[in-house]
Amino acid sequence: MSNNNPNQPAVRPSASVLFGAAFLMATSAIGPGFLTQTSKFTAQYGAPLIMIILVAILMDVTAQMNIWSIIGVSGMRAQDIANKLLPGLGIFLAIIVAIGGLAFNVGNVGGVALGFNAMIGLPEKVGAVVAGCLGIIIFLNKNAKTIMDKVATVLAAVILITVLVVAVISKPPMGEVGKGLVSFGEFPTMFVALTTLLGGSCGGYIPFSGAHRLVDAGVTGADNFRRSVTQGVLTSGIVRILLFLAVLGTCGLAAGNAAQIIDASNPAAEAFKLAAGDLGYRLFGLCLFSAGVSSVVGAAFTSVSFLKTLHPVIMKYEKWFVVGFIAFSTLMMVIVGNAAQLLIIAGAVNGLILPISLTCMLAASFSKKIVGDYKHPMWLTILGLIVIVISAIVGIQAVPGIMKLFG
Repeated sequence: MSNNNPNQPAVRPSASVLFGAAFLMATSAIGPGFLTQTSKFTAQYGAPLIMIILVAILMDVTAQMNIWSIIGVSGMRAQDIANKLLPGLGIFLAIIVAIGGLAFNVGNVGGVALGFNAMIGLPEKVGAVVAGCLGIIIFLNKNAKTIMDKVATVLAAVILITVLVVAVISKPPMGEVGKGLVSFGEFPTMFVALTTLLGGSCGGYIPFSGAHRLVDAGVTGADNFRRSVTQGVLTSGIVRILLFLAVLGTCGLAAGNAAQIIDASNPAAEAFKLAAGDLGYRLFGLCLFSAGVSSVVGAAFTSVSFLKTLHPVIMKYEKWFVVGFIAFSTLMMVIVGNAAQLLIIAGAVNGLILPISLTCMLAASFSKKIVGDYKHPMWLTILGLIVIVISAIVGIQAVPGIMKLFG
């Protein structure tokens, strides 16, 4: 559905539809990678990481408001917008987003495995196989997916409450956090962290998951989309800051805690174990499991939704391509192992995709055949260009560090 006529009023969606899309994007962002990356980098860099987190949140909301606005006005999916802008560009965008989605999904399967390990001590590779099977069962069973959506909503609240409680228990040094806000000299040492955190919150498929859901629901209009995306980014941003404070406080509770978190096979759960004991460890395992299962299905579905426009066979057998995507992700996780490392790599790789996808959407905002007489706000365009430049420069600077992650 296209909304190219400026005199045609945008469809006024229900609040639940807007919230649903915002929540889908937020839960896509608050996956195992998000939790692992934030915990590991907090233990590694300490209080100055707050500056990187706030920059990442500002870049996140700017990038997503631009992307969602253009999708909302055009009523088209991102790859179709890119193809209309330049024939073949949508195919390129679909392929890189799908590759990034695969990286995310291997990590998501690993995240479920880490959750199982923390909850019941299941070996990582056994947990990965169970995770893949669960993801396939949930995707194939419509009722199970509805139940999982409701369970994920409850467990998202559990994540928020758990992180908040541990943030209070661990007594983070707020004075150091204040100083960290102006530790500009530390900024160049944290390029990999910024690229990874940005990739984990709005890289790859994540900004398109909620926006494409609104398109499927027949919702149009930039304002509707911008309202929804603001809710989603605020949700994930609050969880990120609370998790940072919880882990920072834990690092200060005893000497050696930071090193223990950095070296742990499950950094986020280790931080919670040190702060809140065995119950905190198992409760966070439940959070990791929940975030992982919902992300396995979401990442596979959204990635294949990009690929299905490439060939009619993918369109016809979409369901089985999603199943294959989950199965292949599981196989990769079993072969490669080291879930925590894979989650960091996935965020970094998807951080490199963001400037490309955002450039496509900003270019589309100037095309009358895509947006009609819609005038994209100049302030949003300028901020979007700043995000593209910063994410591209930081991404290029981070490449040597990212290559070390593969080592």
